[in-house]
Amino acid sequence: RSPQPAARSPQPAARSPQRVELVWPGKGAEAERVSLPFQTIERVNDVRRSREGQPPLGRAADLPPSWPGDWRNKLIWGDNKYVLPSLLDEFAGKVDLIYIDPPFATGSDFRYTVPVGDASVEKMPSSIEDVAYRDSWGAGLDSFVPWVARVLGDLKPLLSDLGSIYLHCDPTASHYLKALMDDVFGQEQFRNEIVWDYGKVSNSNAKKFLRAHDTIFFYMKSRDGFFQRQFDSTLSDRKQALIDTGYNTKNQNGLRYLYIYNEKRFRERELAGKINREDFDVVKTVDVSHGNAITDTWKIDHLNSQAKEKAGYPTQKPESLIERVVEASSNPGDLVLDCFAGSGTTAAVAEKLGRRWIAADIGRFAIQTTRKRLLDIAECRPFEVLNLGRYERRYWQGAEAGEAIGEYYRFILELYGARPVEGFAHLHGERDGRMVHVGATDAPVTRDELERTLEECAAAGAASLDALGWEWEMGLNPAGRDELARAHGVAVRLFRIPREVMDRRAVDAGDVHFFELSVAEAAARVSGRAVEVELTGFLPAIDDYMREKVGGKASKWPDWIDYWSVDFEYDGETFVNRWQAYRTRREPRLALRSDPHEYAEPGTRRVVVKVIDIFGNDTTHELTVAVW
Repeated sequence: RSPQPAARSPQPAARSPQRVELVWPGKGAEAERVSLPFQTIERVNDVRRSREGQPPLGRAADLPPSWPGDWRNKLIWGDNKYVLPSLLDEFAGKVDLIYIDPPFATGSDFRYTVPVGDASVEKMPSSIEDVAYRDSWGAGLDSFVPWVARVLGDLKPLLSDLGSIYLHCDPTASHYLKALMDDVFGQEQFRNEIVWDYGKVSNSNAKKFLRAHDTIFFYMKSRDGFFQRQFDSTLSDRKQALIDTGYNTKNQNGLRYLYIYNEKRFRERELAGKINREDFDVVKTVDVSHGNAITDTWKIDHLNSQAKEKAGYPTQKPESLIERVVEASSNPGDLVLDCFAGSGTTAAVAEKLGRRWIAADIGRFAIQTTRKRLLDIAECRPFEVLNLGRYERRYWQGAEAGEAIGEYYRFILELYGARPVEGFAHLHGERDGRMVHVGATDAPVTRDELERTLEECAAAGAASLDALGWEWEMGLNPAGRDELARAHGVAVRLFRIPREVMDRRAVDAGDVHFFELSVAEAAARVSGRAVEVELTGFLPAIDDYMREKVGGKASKWPDWIDYWSVDFEYDGETFVNRWQAYRTRREPRLALRSDPHEYAEPGTRRVVVKVIDIFGNDTTHELTVAVW
């Protein structure tokens, strides 16, 4: 469907002399928001495991009764400025809990560590992550404050009337963020400023006290918001004494009160004739066994918790911290949202505690890390991976690159360093003697499209072609490309158009790079109606940064692969993960052959293999198998 304007998100009120508020340039101006359809790029349900000892996944039939029958948890790759307005159509007023931990520092929030063979390397952010997050600090508060204000404004209408939002931050900007939260949610909806004391800190020679805490702001959508008081696991000396005694008595307003703290111990003393409940006007049974009520100062050791959950992100938060938030402000079956998913802690905790969840992030590696983390949870329920794909690109073309197709072609050709050419149906440019074809924003480059382009090349006497595309038809693999190239006598290279072209800041900075497609090779082994798939080769698309950082650590082609999965019954539309293998820190080895898949009926099947490299980039390879 065509992009539709999203419902306008509540904006912070215009400046008023009657109240104290945070003001910034452009405050109160209406920001354009559009609602775009999501594309399902992968479904994960009832998949088989790659090695013994991995936990099985849950089945759709095992969903709690409180869940909608067709519900699947959602992992979304995309920019919040598009993702959040696009959630409004379906989820306005339906999210019960929001926890966000946006990036507030100037670099450490974006680094992560990835395994390469038997070693590891530190990966800096991709250009699109760098532009979307770290550059929000580039102009200081002039850019940072409006960015966070927009995110909060988009989140508010998603909250249910009983919902809550927790904003995690550090001293870098906490004072500004408190004012923003008051602006968007209302000062009267403020509940707590939670201090998270994360324990041990490293030594520092700086002339200041060592920092050992973060801040979490807790707001509700309304004064009737849902909240469950939390208790720690230890009892104070006073409460322990009450339990040991079994009871306590009190005179108040002429009445005699009996408080029973331990029914068994009280019964023993009652039978011994030491006390009689009939002698009291009021008898109350009081449960103090659950410990002390938790205050707004949380002592949760960050380093010790992270040791067993480490996913490669230096700012990763411990699950025990998020567990407290989820248990306090939601019930099983409620919907939890985190639009800065990072390493996937919120999604993992929500999954383990029986909550529904939506997790989103702009980083490919974040999506891949979260996917693996979820797959490692016993009885993980069905989830799907989404993006805005061609709808986002089509909207961007009309708004930025030019609605006219010629303007779009000229824009991409300029970024690729090619000059436009006229008089052809499928040839759009030329660079260094090679002809250039540009694929459409809203459709993959197909085999037929490439063949027609090669026919034009041959007719024009051109010996080589660079084809640029956002997506590629599933069957357009290197073998198919080379077959077409030989048939027409034209050398062909395939390049992916990078997402960075859609961000003006990346374009202005000259930070747009085109890379050839990665190549995955696989073979099928058929025995009757059973099929195994073996991964036989992988050639990643490597840029200079990746080549420099990885160096000689990737000694063989499997070292570049983080994860691969197989859809044994591909329907031509959505990839369904039916088997997968992936690396973990506990088990860095990667299985290269799948378990057998047994087909119920004979016939010809389309089998698709998806490979994700160590930086989160994916490629596919399609096989055709015949079973009998």
